[in-house]
Amino acid sequence: MDSLIDLSEYLPRLGQGLVVSLQLTALSVVFGYLIGLVFALGVSSRQPWLKWPALVAVEIGRGIPALVVLYIVYFGLPALGVLFENFWAAVIGLTFTAAAYSSEMIRAGIQSVPAGQREASAALGLSRTTSFVRIVLPQGLRSSIPPLMGLAIMSFQGTSLAYSISVNELMSQAYQVSTITFQYLAVYTITGLIYAAIAVPATWLSVWVEHRMARGAV
Repeated sequence: MDSLIDLSEYLPRLGQGLVVSLQLTALSVVFGYLIGLVFALGVSSRQPWLKWPALVAVEIGRGIPALVVLYIVYFGLPALGVLFENFWAAVIGLTFTAAAYSSEMIRAGIQSVPAGQREASAALGLSRTTSFVRIVLPQGLRSSIPPLMGLAIMSFQGTSLAYSISVNELMSQAYQVSTITFQYLAVYTITGLIYAAIAVPATWLSVWVEHRMARGAV
């Protein structure tokens, strides 16, 4: 009991780490999804000068582990004279990974729009660009919402990798508290429960949204 009471003194540090983890998640998801949309449009383009660079970027982002990307940004780029603070290095690395994975989800959503939608738009005299922007893209993005929500949850869990470049997120704070208190089991159990308290309800919400969309209620 005494050890748990002693441990309670350090819980605010875990809360501070959670705030940083949520900040990393928000920034990497927002910027990652925007860049992912650009990648998706590039890969879907008929212009080789757009298609191939976007495709290469997506495949590299999906093929390299996020931890390696963080190391390249934080430890590798300084060799080229490009330096970032550890927090922003984590944002950049996690954003690139999120962009690569989200681009395929967005592209799949766009491709799921029935061809009849484009044909109907052409029959109404809409140009190909107008049809895509006003009809195809909104429907494709709507179809992408459930998988993108799932990716956001994974991105939140993936922020624990930022511990490797000394960002004071949740996992880093947990490690520091455990080395001070020597309560490794208790500290990491509490840390896991904190992650679960965010991820599990978010997963339920994602499933609920997916079911509602399947019934056409959203």
